[in-house]
Amino acid sequence: MKTFGLFVWEIFKIVIISLAIIIPIRYFLVQPFFVKGASMEPNFEDNQYLLIDEISYRFREPQRGEVVVFKYPLKPSEFYIKRIIALPGESVQIKDSKISVYNKEHPDGFSLDESSYLGTIPMSDEPKITLKENEFFVLGDNRQASYDSRRWGPLPREDLIGRVWIRVWPLAQAQAIGAPAY
Repeated sequence: MKTFGLFVWEIFKIVIISLAIIIPIRYFLVQPFFVKGASMEPNFEDNQYLLIDEISYRFREPQRGEVVVFKYPLKPSEFYIKRIIALPGESVQIKDSKISVYNKEHPDGFSLDESSYLGTIPMSDEPKITLKENEFFVLGDNRQASYDSRRWGPLPREDLIGRVWIRVWPLAQAQAIGAPAY
């Protein structure tokens, strides 16, 4: 009976130590996320399992091209995955299937070259939008089937959960995810 009690005590200690390690990591550093839908194809597909880095944005600002997970501004209980196209204070316009970004460094604008991860995708023209402080313009990679900033407006900074860090599943496609160089 004494041996069984020691066994139970050891199991209890292992469970407590494991929870003390796992819970802070899960709730403050890294969060799992399942991709649902086709809005990020061809780069992220339905049912892929991703790990979201929740800590980076506490120490630095989100960057153009990063894929982020956020609370949908019109229904915060839903989570979306999209790519950051324009940053706070910038203006963005879609014309002739090209995305132009206007900022202090490029007052006449520059076109985003997304050919390294998207190829050529036709898009309808959209009026120029100027972002306020703490707002981002996000688009899904599958531009023809994505419900994004073109429809519901800029993404507020406070709705960002984090950036996509690692694709875990399917195992054959496991990899770290980075932002493209524009």
